[in-house]
Amino acid sequence: MNKGYKKYIPFKQINLPDRQWPNNVITKAPIWCSVDLRDGNQALIDPMNLQEKLEFFHALCDMGFKEIEIGFPSASETDYEICRELIEGGHIPDDVTIQVLVQAREHLIIKTFEAIKGAKNVIVHFYNSTSTLQRKVVFKTDMDGIIDIAVNGARLIKQLTDNYEGDTNIRFEYSPESFSGTEVDNSIAICERVMETLECTPENPIILNLPNTVEMCTPNTYADQIEYFIRNIKNRESAIISVHPHNDRGTGVASTELALLAGAERVEGTLFGNGERTGNLDIVTVGLNMYTQGVDPQLDFSDLPKYRDIYERCTNMKIGERQPYIGELVFTAFSGSHQDAINKGYKYMKEHNSEYWEVPYIPIDPADVGRQYEPIIRINSQSGKGGAAYVMEHSFGYELPKKMHPEFGALVQKKCDELGRELIPKELLDVFETNYLNHKKKYEIVNSRIYEENNEGVDYVHFKGIIQIDGKEVRTTTGVGNGPIDAFFKAMQKIGVDKYQFRSYSQHAISEGSDSKAVSYIRLKTPEGKSIYGVGIDHNVNYSSILGVLNAINRNEAE
Repeated sequence: MNKGYKKYIPFKQINLPDRQWPNNVITKAPIWCSVDLRDGNQALIDPMNLQEKLEFFHALCDMGFKEIEIGFPSASETDYEICRELIEGGHIPDDVTIQVLVQAREHLIIKTFEAIKGAKNVIVHFYNSTSTLQRKVVFKTDMDGIIDIAVNGARLIKQLTDNYEGDTNIRFEYSPESFSGTEVDNSIAICERVMETLECTPENPIILNLPNTVEMCTPNTYADQIEYFIRNIKNRESAIISVHPHNDRGTGVASTELALLAGAERVEGTLFGNGERTGNLDIVTVGLNMYTQGVDPQLDFSDLPKYRDIYERCTNMKIGERQPYIGELVFTAFSGSHQDAINKGYKYMKEHNSEYWEVPYIPIDPADVGRQYEPIIRINSQSGKGGAAYVMEHSFGYELPKKMHPEFGALVQKKCDELGRELIPKELLDVFETNYLNHKKKYEIVNSRIYEENNEGVDYVHFKGIIQIDGKEVRTTTGVGNGPIDAFFKAMQKIGVDKYQFRSYSQHAISEGSDSKAVSYIRLKTPEGKSIYGVGIDHNVNYSSILGVLNAINRNEAE
């Protein structure tokens, strides 16, 4: 047995026996800050160029972000130039604040202040790593030495801000990088010293960003860390508590949601979770999770496909088929029982005129994010009878009777097995037309007339027609009944087709307007005792029902 797991040190929990976050509920959106142009960009194989960054920036503004981290202008000339273009080119809306990242190092801080000249609203985000592991293996210093780095950086930022010439509104953000890997009391100590140095007040609060730089623990432990931090930091009213989760354990979304329950007020992340290693927090997922709980996320997700296209084009990254809310297959059901429940959900909402979204297996209305209903149900060999019927109705307008679903579903599954893959809607329609409309016809109506007659107060329907058999023999026949189907049955009996029994029928219009046609679904009992359906389509309602009867007979005779 592999004993490799023994080399890993379990994460040490913190003592918070009276934690409050499990009883809380998310009732409003946090402050969102996109870090796509910095944290997301630095994780790309080929970082975005100027035009791509500008397009992405405008997309973020259109979506509703009010705080956008645009880069690390002191770290590269490219980021510096992009910062200047955003400012000098007039790209930044008045209500949007750009955020610039910088290490707590003197020459980098000075260059950062040069980069932001002329901007209206700026967050200067400085950081240094505080984790136990990095203190031991990277910096080789104790916590006092780490605190000195942060305080010296804060002191210089305060001095540059106080002496700043211009109308720029400068706010501060500090991150004890690798917060989740730092003893929480040490995180509190360093943040308190930074706040003292910057002279933060409730009127001019600092953003204290507590990154889950590397996910090291379960989301509940991260929430404990956040709640403990908030409870114990001095001058709490002078700080906005922000989180910056990553996704190393695959629980970035959960960590964010629990951190919000624990009191976090601001969230940094990226569209669709792009970022180092396994990625940053996916803001789209967290925002739409709120949306499905009746909470306004304060971001516009109504055209997600547009933003997916911008994201994929600018980053050269691809969104997975199962990515929540935006992946190609997330509004798709293959399972028969799922398909049937979805179909019933839509019908329930329509019948009850429901103001709420009540469709099983689909937690959000696809239309709310710019998706369409048509691709929700996909058909393969595992699909059930209800799924095929759903596609026929929503894609082509055929409302197959419920008792017809098993018969049609079996034909669809047979075709899927033959092809070894799923069927697209057009192929599903082809299965329907091949089996119900374009099949081999033993009996065909060459000529016919249907008319009504009233005899002593009783209405009768007459059928007169010429029937061709096997493309050769022609027979003239008549029948009288209480309706067109009954009259046609009696006419067919006179030419020897007398062992079929009528069971049920349904009709509806197949299109709207003056050119609408009637489609009739006829169920017969065959001479062999089985049930079989026929479909007839015609502008004349009576004739469509007669065609349905004839097609059911022909389908049985062809087997």
